[in-house]
Amino acid sequence: MPLYYTEDQAMLADTVTGFMADAGGIKQQLRHFRDMDCKDGFGHALWKQFAEMGLTGMLAEEADGGLAMGHVEAGIVLKEIGRNLTPSPFLTTSVMGITALSGGSDDLRGRWLPGVIAGDSVLAIAIDESPKHRPERIAARAEKAGNGFRLSGSKAFVVQGASADAIIVAARTSGSDSDDDGITLFAVPKDASGISHENLRLVDSAMASNITFDNVELDGDCVIGDVDGGRALLNKVLNAGRIGAAAELTGVGQGAFDITTAYLKTRKQFGKLIGEFQALQHRAAHLYSELEIATAAVIKAQQLLDGGSEKAELMVSVAKAKAARTCNLAVREGVQMHGGVGMTDEYDIGLYMKRDRSLSEFMGDQYYHAERVARLNGY
Repeated sequence: MPLYYTEDQAMLADTVTGFMADAGGIKQQLRHFRDMDCKDGFGHALWKQFAEMGLTGMLAEEADGGLAMGHVEAGIVLKEIGRNLTPSPFLTTSVMGITALSGGSDDLRGRWLPGVIAGDSVLAIAIDESPKHRPERIAARAEKAGNGFRLSGSKAFVVQGASADAIIVAARTSGSDSDDDGITLFAVPKDASGISHENLRLVDSAMASNITFDNVELDGDCVIGDVDGGRALLNKVLNAGRIGAAAELTGVGQGAFDITTAYLKTRKQFGKLIGEFQALQHRAAHLYSELEIATAAVIKAQQLLDGGSEKAELMVSVAKAKAARTCNLAVREGVQMHGGVGMTDEYDIGLYMKRDRSLSEFMGDQYYHAERVARLNGY
């Protein structure tokens, strides 16, 4: 398939680009909610606007009130979220959360999807239990208790965990911590007794929490999919989050590149625009090429996921590793080309570096995915 947007996808990109630049800009969103020390870290009014445009339910089926679009379309939104550093629950809720709920019963989807699609609800994803992304090992346990389960354990760095109406939790219902089988996903209501949060503000000003589940009583209706058979659905959720994060990273890198090239065209040194210096031109050209390659890798992975290809899982890790590496190059080059002012809060380029650090770790850093590519290739 060609690695560019179809006519309909290009129209969506034009619409989302204008909307995000206007309503999701750094001054009115990121800086505003950071400076007011917002407990949620994002704007609910903007989330409602997402819903009015149909963005919150892009991946939900039409029967559930969604648009039945794919990861390419969701990636268009995520790229613009990254370009504008917009704080938003779109990735965790509309991409990963809806992907998880797609494996649930009609009743479960009917309980949570209408609120998400209307922009009234937010979902959080609780998978990791340590500072590093290691979904292969899950120790949190859910034991049978009457007609339901009793959930105990902890989850680390759950983005928007304290703001979520429901927390999608991966827990072990049988076997040992590192077994592939024995995993079950649960949709845990925020008001369930026994949940406690340690709230954290991440380096990019987003909110997360370390969550402890202390004998949380769950009824059987909270189960998503099959008991003990949730690993396949979990992998589907992980792939959705990873390619979504990769798409957002390309947006962060592109945003850093855009403001840096604009600065090169206005800043003068020794009586000349610094963009006229050949050394900086070469660095900018190299960065442009790397961003194009990363974007192509992301689109390819999105297309394979949407097509149900066997190669999708491999390409998702390729895209996440490449996007993370390229975005990091973009923000480092941006700060250096800005000079000393690049280290000050007055200029936005430093904010791009902070988002890069947070997002690169989300769902596995470039080293995790480089190793995963090697393993999937038999090394």
